[in-house]
Amino acid sequence: MPDHQFVLTLSCPDRPGIVSAVSTFLAHNGQNILDAQQFDDVETGKFFMRVVFTAADLAVELSALQTGFAGIADRFGMDWQMRDRASHRRVMLLVSKSDHCLVDILYRWRTGELQMIPTAVVSNHPRETYGNLDFGAIPFHYLPVTKETRREQEQAVLKLVQDSGTDLVVLARYMQILSDEMSAQLSGRCINIHHSFLPGFKGARPYHQAHERGVKLIGATAHYVTRDLDEGPIIDQDVERISHRDTPEDLSRKGRDIERRVLARAMRHHLEDRVILNGRKTVVFMD
Repeated sequence: MPDHQFVLTLSCPDRPGIVSAVSTFLAHNGQNILDAQQFDDVETGKFFMRVVFTAADLAVELSALQTGFAGIADRFGMDWQMRDRASHRRVMLLVSKSDHCLVDILYRWRTGELQMIPTAVVSNHPRETYGNLDFGAIPFHYLPVTKETRREQEQAVLKLVQDSGTDLVVLARYMQILSDEMSAQLSGRCINIHHSFLPGFKGARPYHQAHERGVKLIGATAHYVTRDLDEGPIIDQDVERISHRDTPEDLSRKGRDIERRVLARAMRHHLEDRVILNGRKTVVFMD
């Protein structure tokens, strides 16, 4: 990645002149646009944009660009951020007994597919649950939880988030329901993965329930966590066809594969500043 490559994301009420103002500002500050995507939501009247740019003939500090752009942002009423793409976000992984998503995330991180800095692996199960899984230098925290200790456990997790400077929390099959208070504190920076069925099967052994009902599709949904449990803004989804020959174990195996790839895609979209919240929905600028 070339030096001084930045990414700008923004949303604001739609009106003429937004694209012109952004591109003119970048050109006047010696920047060259490498990629630009935009979306006008005619239903809400909001405009969304993602721009990747780099220095053309003049290297300008990020802070100077941010200061200069603030005037344009104020004029158009923008919610915006401008980041150096070389500055990786810090990510905390919460996990329970099932480790398939955790293993996949660590592999994609080690191979460079997920550009991030893992701050910790936090689990409500002890370290030996994960056998010989190599966490390397990533700190592991065992924080058991019961109905009576949920508040104290969540406060401990939030303290870890704060102390480690974590930017994003990922529930990598973390099988605990977050409280309204914790969901609110992590708003817009906590991603969850869960199975997606029609009809919706809740409780234990959902793939066995799906098999009993003879489902023809299984899937997974990655979304931001809100107080509405599994109804937060959706980032990514995928499905796979099921036949009458598939056993509950087949459904579970295929479900794990879908969950892994959907969560990884959602994380990558977030880490690359491709996701912008749009009320109860998201705008995702694909690569």
